[in-house]
Parts: sequence; structure tokens; C-alpha cells
Amino acid sequence: MPDIASEPTEPAMHETERDKPAAAERSSLFIGSAEKTFQVLQAFDGPQRHMTLADIARAAGLDRSATQRVVYTLETLGYLRRIRGTRNYGLTPKVLQFSYNYICANELIDKASPYLLDVSRTLGETSNLQELDGNEVVFTARFPGRHMVNINIVVGSRLPALFTASGTVILSGLPEARRHEILAATDLTPVTPYTVTSPEALLRRINVAAEKGYAMCVNETVLGDICVAAPITDQHGMAIAAINVSVPTTRWTPESAEAELVPHVQVAATRISQAKIATASFF
Repeated sequence: MPDIASEPTEPAMHETERDKPAAAERSSLFIGSAEKTFQVLQAFDGPQRHMTLADIARAAGLDRSATQRVVYTLETLGYLRRIRGTRNYGLTPKVLQFSYNYICANELIDKASPYLLDVSRTLGETSNLQELDGNEVVFTARFPGRHMVNINIVVGSRLPALFTASGTVILSGLPEARRHEILAATDLTPVTPYTVTSPEALLRRINVAAEKGYAMCVNETVLGDICVAAPITDQHGMAIAAINVSVPTTRWTPESAEAELVPHVQVAATRISQAKIATASFF
């Protein structure tokens, strides 16, 4: 094994009490080494683009020995690379193959893209497709407008579902029990000073979205941002995603956004929903 082993040894990291019950309930079919591989890859999901072996072990919640083996394997396979002249490691472009495969195989993205593009061109504003993954929404398609403000959000970006207009409308189309599960799994630490964190207020907002057929959030995840969203449903009427339009508060007010943007996102969401998307239920 290469000089990866020359790094000072870190104390072994152990399972947390929270993880133990989950591990005990796992099927004999579960491959623990595969889980560790993804833990290492996901360790790079943060502000640190390059990390030492010790940093990776700490972020992944693994002991040094397991981290060392996984990092070596991923480097050999081409998913991690050693940063020249340092002890740091970083992801390689090969990791993007997974995202590419998902986008190419996703019928929803294929059906929704023409409508997202049309909305973006008509309004001159950024339109997005977001899907629910656990208690977060993930940007799976994004069409920038003429005045794109938030350049830090790209395809693959995640936000807490309950703090977003898209998450709110998706949850409005799900069973009440599922809404409470997502609420219980969400860290309600505010993202901005304007983030709504009251469980009662969040559930009430979901109920209002179910009645209106759309939701709007202002400054809740990004300061200076207004988002309006409508749900995309499958053939059974179950919410599977959302389309939203994001505009800056420097050019729009909540009142003008609600009056002018809502009709566009609702029409687009309805047309996408009618496209007979053969999507399996994720819930």
C-alpha cells in the first residue's frame, strides 16, 4: 500500500449510539464495506474540497484502518486522487458519471425539461425541478434566467424540504403521516433569520399549499430570494417533484411574484404531470 500509511494514526472512531440499532436490524444481505465506501465519498459533501486521511475518517465516522483501505481502493479505481505535494485527497470527475447516469435515465427530467426551459425563457427567470430525497429536496434540473442571482446552487444541491416552496408543495401531496416523519427527521436550525422553524407553522403552511396548489417562500434559505413552486404528480395523484421559479427581491415583491409567477409554475406543473410519467413511488 502507498505512503498513505505514513500519516499519523488517529484514535479509532466507534459507532454512535444512534447508529447501533440500525446496524442491529440490518439484513444479512447488507454489505458493510459498500456502506463505508459511500461514507467516504459523502465525506466530501461539505466546504472542504480536499482532505487528509484523518479528515476523511473524522467526516465519514470511520476508524483510520477502514478509511485507509477505502481511500486506497477509491484512488486505485479513479474516484479519488492525491493532491500533488500534499497529504490531501479530492474527488475526481469520474464521480460525475453517477450523476450523468441518473439524469439520462430519469424520465421525469426528460419530460419536465422543455417546460422548465419555456418558463425560464418566458419569464427571464431561473426555473428548477426538485425532487424529494429523505427530508431534503434535490435540484435535478435547472434553467438559469437572464438575471440569475444565486450561482452557488447547481444540479445536485440540497436544501431542507420544509424550508422551501418546492418541499412544501411536495409534502402537501403526501400522506399526513409522511409529513410528520419528515418533520421529525429535519434539523430545524434556521438557515437565515427568516426561516420558519415552528413545527406548527410548517405543518400549517403545508396544509395551505394543499388548498392553494402552490407555495411561496421568501428569504428562508437564501437572503434576497423569492421562490414560488407547484407540485408535479404521478398518475395516482401522488406528489413526486416540484417545479419552482426563483427570483430576487431586488426586482420582485412577494405580491408581484405571487400574482405573476404562480400561473406559470402551475400550468407547467400540470402539463408535466399529464405527461404520463411512469415513475415508481419513492415514498
